[in-house]
Amino acid sequence: MQEKDVQNDIKHVLFTKEEIDAKIKELAEQVDRDYAGKDVLLVGVLKGAIMVMADLSRALTAHYTMDWMAVSSYGSGTKSSGVVRILKDLDTDLTGRDVLIVEDIVDSGLTLQWLQQNLQHRGANSVEICALLRKPKSVKTDVQCKYVGWDIEPEFVVGYGLDFAERYRNLDCIATLAPHVYS
Repeated sequence: MQEKDVQNDIKHVLFTKEEIDAKIKELAEQVDRDYAGKDVLLVGVLKGAIMVMADLSRALTAHYTMDWMAVSSYGSGTKSSGVVRILKDLDTDLTGRDVLIVEDIVDSGLTLQWLQQNLQHRGANSVEICALLRKPKSVKTDVQCKYVGWDIEPEFVVGYGLDFAERYRNLDCIATLAPHVYS
């Protein structure tokens, strides 16, 4: 796909690379402060959170371990189905660990609520959530995010790990997708 094709698919940019970098640094400072002296496991949710996880982990100043889960509730659509499937499970024992789930976006919140409960039942000391984006008007559950970069309107967004049908993850910004792409 050529760059001009990608630009035609974008409605407008919500957050630039520079704004994202500054927000990730801010979140990392909060995480470092809150988890000082604790044995924390960062759990990235594949595939969308890969950019957030990579940049957040590099911005953190203390030692953190990492693991990855892949869960799905979207398929190739633009709205969560609400049915969660584990595609890749953790390799790490959570017993007694403080877990921070790192996520790109909270949409309905159903997947994250399920994931948070699932990890808590595995013996974690605590399970908190760090999400770069949250859509408060789309949330269908009371999932609590300890760290949130930005609250956004319920538009479909892509870039910085966020995709539509596995495309657009590589954009260094976060943008709304033009309706002609998915209509």
